[in-house]
Amino acid sequence: MGDEIGRQRFEEIVGGFKAASVLVLGDLMMDEYLCGAVRRISQEGPVMVVEVESDEFKPGGAANVGNNLQALGAHVVIAGVVGDDEGGRLLQSDLAAWNIDVSGVITDPTRPTTRKTRVIAQNQQVIRVDREQTQPVSEAVAQRLIHHISASIKDVDAVLVSDYRKGVLTPEIAKTVIGIAAQAGKPLITNPKPSSAPWLAGAQVLSLNRSEAEDLGRRRLGVDAYSDDIFGEALRSELDVDTLVITWGARGLSYWRRNGEYRYVPAHRVEVADVAGAGDTTISAMTLAVLAGATTYESAVIANRAGACVVRKSGVATLTADELLRAGNEGAASYD
Repeated sequence: MGDEIGRQRFEEIVGGFKAASVLVLGDLMMDEYLCGAVRRISQEGPVMVVEVESDEFKPGGAANVGNNLQALGAHVVIAGVVGDDEGGRLLQSDLAAWNIDVSGVITDPTRPTTRKTRVIAQNQQVIRVDREQTQPVSEAVAQRLIHHISASIKDVDAVLVSDYRKGVLTPEIAKTVIGIAAQAGKPLITNPKPSSAPWLAGAQVLSLNRSEAEDLGRRRLGVDAYSDDIFGEALRSELDVDTLVITWGARGLSYWRRNGEYRYVPAHRVEVADVAGAGDTTISAMTLAVLAGATTYESAVIANRAGACVVRKSGVATLTADELLRAGNEGAASYD
């Protein structure tokens, strides 16, 4: 396969995905796509008039992570917050239809469901409209989330934190969840934003993309990524996590472990349709590979492969285990 994972081993790891159960904590979003055609300019101003031909909703944010895990074969429990509105009801209904456990989704009437509306005409995104509130959840909502995680931890194999800085993850919730996972002996896999990454010390895996890592490096270390290997280890040590993963887009990804192991996993270019949601697929595949008994290197290769597969699709998409296996048989791949 060109990446030091034989076909049999690749199939063995991916085949183990279906035995995993993951609790996802994070910001739930509704992605809306208004697709149509532009045939004229508005008489009200110099703007295009998009004649909408289709309206599609998809789970986004941590909900997309949950969808990716489920599509890859895992059992998924979701913990997050939605508003008392149409978006929240549609989101919960859609997740439940995928056989995802939504008992940990809390309805908070004081805030709207985060909703990102993309207007697309002639296959080009014209504008995106965001409806959201990003203040931290109330203490009452935080306690309900923590109670659900405490009650669910015995029935899952890992906790995956997917933070988009929309208010669900706070320093207090992060600290409590770290303690719950550690006490239960369950791995904590995290995909935070730069501002929340320092709250997740002790995580087994923390994943950032290049721009996030460099932003955090400037803030915490006062340096940019001038030398990938040195920069990454310094950042891993600063964040105090077992494994730091940095995705480099067209260059692939790298990881640094507490035991001193450093590996760079190169990428191979594929034809890209849309990179939206690729990070969700990557962290989902890495989580399931870890739970299936893969080494860190094997998990990184499989995560790279999964990201390559999903960017070939338009919009925020998911990937099935069968699609990932077919990609494995095609040879090494990643995304640009």
